[in-house]
Amino acid sequence: MTFTVRAMTAHDRAAWVRMRGALWPGESLHAHGAEIDEILGGADAWGFVAETPTGEAVGFAELALRKYANGCDSRPVPFLEGIWVDAAFRRRGIGARLIEHIEAFVAARGFREVGSDTPLDNRASQAAHRAWGFCETERVVYFRKLLSAALR
Repeated sequence: MTFTVRAMTAHDRAAWVRMRGALWPGESLHAHGAEIDEILGGADAWGFVAETPTGEAVGFAELALRKYANGCDSRPVPFLEGIWVDAAFRRRGIGARLIEHIEAFVAARGFREVGSDTPLDNRASQAAHRAWGFCETERVVYFRKLLSAALR
């Protein structure tokens, strides 16, 4: 089966919300829709969809320009914010096709690198990134400290 990859538009909103919900289930579908609206209304983030010949959306990737990204040399840097492929369609090269499309998209705009990240314990995502040609640049643990009301 062949798959095509293209930039998403407002016509893809329902499928995009569904796929985002599968990748990031901690967010409400309403919140996903609001984020999609921001992406579609801006000039610094994009969504890409992988489709079957019948037009079924089976995967997506989101890309955003960040002011900087750990391990990257250029600024701003295109950053792979998320990538997902439906479980029934995995291991068919769809993720690689999404990455290839993103590479061509950013190279045509003069960029020379793409950043990405994944949790330390997500070994499947780390392996996928390596298979797509990404190289690990560093490992980091993030911290935060909540300020008491007296300090605000």
